[in-house]
Amino acid sequence: MSYQNWGPQDLSAPARAQLPEVPVERGMVLEDVQSGWVGAVTRVEKSGGMHVVALEDRRGKSRSFRLGFGFLLEGQPIRLMPPAPRAAAAAAGTRTASGSVRVEGQRAQVAKASRIWVEGKHDAELVERVWGDDLRVEGIVVEPLHGIDDLAGAVAAFRPGPGRRLGVLVDHLVPDSKESRIAQAVMASPGAAGNVLIVGHPYVDVWQAIRPAVLGIEKWPVIPRGVDWKTGILTAFGWPHSTKEDIGLGWQKLLGAVRSYADLEPSLLGRVEEVIDFLTVP
Repeated sequence: MSYQNWGPQDLSAPARAQLPEVPVERGMVLEDVQSGWVGAVTRVEKSGGMHVVALEDRRGKSRSFRLGFGFLLEGQPIRLMPPAPRAAAAAAGTRTASGSVRVEGQRAQVAKASRIWVEGKHDAELVERVWGDDLRVEGIVVEPLHGIDDLAGAVAAFRPGPGRRLGVLVDHLVPDSKESRIAQAVMASPGAAGNVLIVGHPYVDVWQAIRPAVLGIEKWPVIPRGVDWKTGILTAFGWPHSTKEDIGLGWQKLLGAVRSYADLEPSLLGRVEEVIDFLTVP
């Protein structure tokens, strides 16, 4: 995040007073300027007569900070305020699950040529769950790939270009992984530059992008190598896990716990928003 708008001049009382006052909300991603800590808001509580906000980073570690000055939101300095009163919260129905302002009375646009590709059906259902309203307004369709081993061939067949862009969301996109090598090869192919964007999250599977607290657990179970990850997760939960139907029903239970963007990890939120911006920029 940029610090260019945060300097000594902001520490004076007159300059501080000009900072936008933003009520804290669960799921909001903030940076504490003094420590450099970046995390999503998981809770707000009163302690010793003051409001304290807990920020959880992408590794699941949490730190608490006092509300007020010294925070960056989307790279801009703000004064972090206590949660909005219940009357304001009631207006939450005017927002979509992604946090965007709901566009009332507007029909879904005819699908554009540009597409969002995700690895599988579960990824597509999670994106639809949170960003579906926004994507229908923009006319963007989400399509599952069922794996990315032949991503280069799929992109070549798609023939990306101006007005026909492609955003790809990849599981486990970390340095030196198979996924990262596939992504690098695709981006080096003709026509990809400026027309294809490949982003990813660090999780083995998109299931892990659901915040553990939403499911009532402290953290996701660790599955040993050699064990199918989804099967291992359902086994750890004590849920049926023997058939494809069991896997599907287990996923539906997990998906049912997701109500809005606040129930997902920041590392996924940012990547999906990045893809949507890439596909909808004029």
